[in-house]
Amino acid sequence: MPFPFDIAAVEGRARTGVLKTARGEIRTPAFMPVGTAATVKALTVDQVKATGADIILGNTYHLMLRPGPERMERLGGLHRFMGWDRPILTDSGGFQVMSLAGISKVKEEAVTFSSHIDGSKHVLTPERSIEIQSDRIGADISMQLDQCVAYPAEKDAARKAMELSIRWGARSKARFGERENQALFGIQQGSTFEDLRRQSSEQLQEIGFDGYAIGGLAVGEGHQAMCEVLDYAPEMLPADRPRYLMGVGKPVDLVEAVWRGVDMFDCVLPTRAGRHGQAWTWDGPLNLKNARFAEDQDPLDPTIPCPASSAYSKAYLHHLIRADEILGKVLLSWHNIAFYQALTAAMRAAIAEGRFEAFRRDFHARHVSNG
Repeated sequence: MPFPFDIAAVEGRARTGVLKTARGEIRTPAFMPVGTAATVKALTVDQVKATGADIILGNTYHLMLRPGPERMERLGGLHRFMGWDRPILTDSGGFQVMSLAGISKVKEEAVTFSSHIDGSKHVLTPERSIEIQSDRIGADISMQLDQCVAYPAEKDAARKAMELSIRWGARSKARFGERENQALFGIQQGSTFEDLRRQSSEQLQEIGFDGYAIGGLAVGEGHQAMCEVLDYAPEMLPADRPRYLMGVGKPVDLVEAVWRGVDMFDCVLPTRAGRHGQAWTWDGPLNLKNARFAEDQDPLDPTIPCPASSAYSKAYLHHLIRADEILGKVLLSWHNIAFYQALTAAMRAAIAEGRFEAFRRDFHARHVSNG
């Protein structure tokens, strides 16, 4: 394996450790801010680093459309292009196969789709996805191309997508080969069907990947259904490799997933919420548009070492959001990323100290009770 994964402590199924890459260590549980188009929206790389993020995610679909993979390579890859010198994980484009179903067509050989930007036609094979991620973008961690199905899914459709994902996984691995400083993750599929996820897990391990993701969740099934899948899905994957839950999620989703054995996460929610006036806190989400914050002189959270969290009053943030000032979107996005990093740091500490169950219980009492 190119990246050693050292598990430092375990409590129940929750674990904390370090994934060691050529560009730095990733402390787990880890939350990866999403840098869709070579930027974590509204933030500079220095701001993202200051929150404590060890790794970010890039989006293959968006980067292949613009600036384009060959241009990315000529410009030195994504790290140099955006000025981020820590690890980067890229998704494969598989999620867009589902989300752009109206303008895409899936066949055995490849998925073809029309650009949402200019309507141009594109073909994405498993081999091309790996070429773009690993060779052009230069990702530290690449993902196999997969097919994700929306919820609810008929079992036959979920089976066909899972089996296609396995075949695409084998082709992705063959194109990736063996590399010293880059890793490839496989993706478990199967919707909400336990037997399909077990079959997916077993066949992925026969192919052999450097890490494993749980795909096909956060696609409309809701928190309870997601947790029911996570009651069994993580333990189907190798215990000695990272487990990555794709596209998740709200803070309560992270806590529950870590309790069930997940190590890595990504989601657009922190910055998307920030752009719409919502701040995530230990006591739940706050809508800074609400009039009750108009004269609230307290900061969002003085304990988080981020200026957006501790140096500005809620009254000022309320004013910026109501006035539609760009700074309001920046500050709330910055705070939300900092909060997610504080949350994962708190979970790492709780697991290391053997008090994660108490942390989980207290989190629910404070966070869930406030919506």
